[in-house]
Amino acid sequence: MKLKRKARRRTGATAVEFALVAPLLFLFFFAAMEFVRVAMIRHTADNAVYEGCRMGIIPGATNGEVRAETLRIMNTMGVNSVGLTVTPGAINSATEEVTVRLEIPLDSNSFVPNQFVAGRTIVRELTLRREGAR
Repeated sequence: MKLKRKARRRTGATAVEFALVAPLLFLFFFAAMEFVRVAMIRHTADNAVYEGCRMGIIPGATNGEVRAETLRIMNTMGVNSVGLTVTPGAINSATEEVTVRLEIPLDSNSFVPNQFVAGRTIVRELTLRREGAR
């Protein structure tokens, strides 16, 4: 013998469940997006200092060319307010090593304002020996 149950009216249950779960889903989504952005900036900075140093170790290269190449690569990611230092200040035939240093504040380079990366700075530095240097 089957018992018949009356169907309960649950018209607002889905809306309430969504209201409880949606903020957590959005938090995880935006946090993941921000951490991916930070990883992309880190890897782009690694590549930018490498390519900048490579530009600087070629005979006849100038400090301006090193800066331009490094900033060009960082601009592909849309990174703002990059602190760039090229050492030595003037590259000439007596220069033995070229050092490129990038400092990227994450506060001004995040998609959404958050506490995950607030106050943090990515620093990348690379030194390469110039071609022909003894």
